[in-house]
Amino acid sequence: MTERQKRPLPVRARRHTDGIPMDDLFRSDRAQQPTTTPSKTTALPKTTTPSKTTAPAQATALPGTTEPTVGRGEATAGAGPNSPRQHARQRGTTPTEPTTTRAASPRALSTTPTARSASGTPAPALPRCPPPVDPDLVERPGPAVPGWTAVLTGLTALVGIATALWRARPLREVELPPWEWAALAGCVVVAVVSFGGLTRGRTGSAWVLSLFGRYRGSVRRTGLVWISPFVLRRRIDVRLRHWRSEPIAVVDAEGSALRVVVLVVWSVRDTARALLSVDDHLGYLREQVEAAAARVLSQLPADAFRGGTPTLRDAEAVGDALTRMLAAECRPVGIAVFSAQPTRIEYAPEVASAMRRRQIAVLDAKHRDSVLTGVIDAVDDTVTRLTVRGLVELDDFERQALVKDLTVAFYTRSGGPAHPNQE
Repeated sequence: MTERQKRPLPVRARRHTDGIPMDDLFRSDRAQQPTTTPSKTTALPKTTTPSKTTAPAQATALPGTTEPTVGRGEATAGAGPNSPRQHARQRGTTPTEPTTTRAASPRALSTTPTARSASGTPAPALPRCPPPVDPDLVERPGPAVPGWTAVLTGLTALVGIATALWRARPLREVELPPWEWAALAGCVVVAVVSFGGLTRGRTGSAWVLSLFGRYRGSVRRTGLVWISPFVLRRRIDVRLRHWRSEPIAVVDAEGSALRVVVLVVWSVRDTARALLSVDDHLGYLREQVEAAAARVLSQLPADAFRGGTPTLRDAEAVGDALTRMLAAECRPVGIAVFSAQPTRIEYAPEVASAMRRRQIAVLDAKHRDSVLTGVIDAVDDTVTRLTVRGLVELDDFERQALVKDLTVAFYTRSGGPAHPNQE
């Protein structure tokens, strides 16, 4: 073998844009690999390994990051004549620098939603943004006068019209001056406006007035009332009302399908917001009842099969929570909710039979436990009295046999609960 054949072949090192040699990434033992390349490489093509490389690139990964930190040796290697920065200068472009990310502090990582979910602690719910409310849209008294004033004004105008017509009768040769004709026209206008604005206000209703789309006030007067005929009048009911919902499909905290019927007692408190802030305040109330029922009933299970935890059977607590939530949601639209009580909470038809069997099994287990507790107490009291009074002297074996016989006798006499019919 010739001397040229014995000469070791140089290692070709390929570089990426970040300046890390490919051969350094796949070396098993960095200490045994040569840090410099042979200088005599005339027989082979010129390699891209820089001559100023003195140490392989060391990559240290920061905690919490996936990108390694560039070592000092890599920075020296990246500054050679064949580095990406040198090639970029020859092309006239700006090289792309490798980016490194700093490790986040433990406190910062613990406050992120991802960290919360990984640690097992639920992330706190964000506060719900209340609906926007126009501060200028508030109920205020509208322009209205008592009806007898308008009637008196209209009658006065009619008297003036009759006087003017009597003075201008056809048999008279003298014509009326222009000012009398103007007064006659004014009396006609006053009479029309006076009698045209008369309306009847009823107890439990109000008029909402608007002119060219702008709110002008509300009128809650009763009896004969005069309201300007040039404004748009819309009547709204302000009485205390109740509404019984249709069966609403919800789920409890365990995911069981339920059907709930809610009885809501409410009234319109702000007539301006009830008519002008929403398209239909009745539809808004119905939708909010369904949403509130779904939110409240999903926080508790319908039945506590495994312990004495709070359940949806506590109608008072469920009604209070439902009333508070519904009142807060309906307040921006001028609706006052006084009570929202669930009148019926039952399982959906598709799960009703299975849940009924589960309820019967739980009741049967509770009954058996109570009967067994009573039997054990009776046996203990009987054996204690017999031994304390000295009526019998029993050793351990005889005591166990007596307890066993008394337990069977008392339990049989008490009549254990019958097994429910399995459907």
